[in-house]
Amino acid sequence: MKRFIITLLYLAAAALTLSAQGMPESALSSDIRECPGRAGINLHAYEFLPFHDTPAPRGYKPFYISHYGRHGSRSTDGLPRFRRIKDALEAAQAEGQLTPQGEYLLGACLKAIDIHGGMDGRLTPRGRMEHASLAERMYKRFPAVFRKGSKKVFAVSSMVPRCIISMNAFTNRLQRLQKDLDIDLETGEEYAKYLTRAEGSEIKELTKPVIDSLYESSVPDTTAIRYTLFKNPEESGRYFASAYKLERYIFALANTIEAFDMEEDIYSLLDESVIYKLAQQRNMDIYLRQANSSRFGAMRIPRAQLLADDIITRADEVIAGAPRAADLRFGHDWPLMGILAFLGLEGASERMTIGEAMANWDASRYVPFAGNLQIVFYRNRKDDVIVKFLMNEKETLIPALTPVKAPYYRWDDVKEYLANRN
Repeated sequence: MKRFIITLLYLAAAALTLSAQGMPESALSSDIRECPGRAGINLHAYEFLPFHDTPAPRGYKPFYISHYGRHGSRSTDGLPRFRRIKDALEAAQAEGQLTPQGEYLLGACLKAIDIHGGMDGRLTPRGRMEHASLAERMYKRFPAVFRKGSKKVFAVSSMVPRCIISMNAFTNRLQRLQKDLDIDLETGEEYAKYLTRAEGSEIKELTKPVIDSLYESSVPDTTAIRYTLFKNPEESGRYFASAYKLERYIFALANTIEAFDMEEDIYSLLDESVIYKLAQQRNMDIYLRQANSSRFGAMRIPRAQLLADDIITRADEVIAGAPRAADLRFGHDWPLMGILAFLGLEGASERMTIGEAMANWDASRYVPFAGNLQIVFYRNRKDDVIVKFLMNEKETLIPALTPVKAPYYRWDDVKEYLANRN
């Protein structure tokens, strides 16, 4: 209990510091300055960055890919907040009290409401594009897996529609690129047991007071938003009583419009201290509940075991001769974060305190929309098998393991390591 109280006090002090100095130097603030959309954390659209392939050891060729992908960009459940912004701004507009920035925000809000269409969690056209593009990049990066080996592909999805449609977009593009592929699609309760497993009720209960403390402490200075949107800021409380709540709603809108392919820059209407505080809240929510935190990681990481078991079992089937070029899995951010940490991948798996994570960790690097894990299997004529891990298409090391040649690891070494993972 004493340790828990100290954690809460630390969070409150840290948040007060943040509100006083804008965006402090941290991994998150650096990433946001480079790309404002990263403030959305797990609501950030996928970034199609250039990738590099280190040549495999001599004689090894790719023959199989094991994959887990989060669904693509989607609408959020923010419609009530967007309507509340709209109502406030329209009331001010009717009285001639909106600034040009206020008019800009109102226009963006009306557009977002129209695109949302009252459908929470719907995969957007951008989300479908993300998965089609990822499929094409995978295919062109490892053509031998599909052209020279088995023509069979097994794809399985969470039962949630946005995941099923993501799977459809991905596999349709593969089929278009190679018409002779035999692609089997599946979904159902049995697959959901490992595809959708997240932190569980016990961790939710334990982390809630810590996360709530982070959300409730240190309300930033809210004066700026009133001056930004309203000609008479002193009277703006008539339209929206809580300026901080208005900022949170605007932040939610800014997080959403990227998925809608809207070009309006809503983040520019908010002070950077507000952006950082709200982004860090979501960032730490993900770290504490889904990653390998020093406080909760020992409870969270084993929950990825079922997904790891499926990856190992299906890979060993292929190594033993099962005719399959790829196993493709489509699910959600929480299981993806869990398996990245379970595998011990560099960046996603470090066990840190809250303070260390606030300074060094940014979930937008790991679980954006369409975030993905690709494990690429290689073998030589002696049937020795090595693998490399691609986290969002980037070659990524497992620091706890010795590679044959970085970033390539013996599959038997990986399995032995995972058998003792906790």
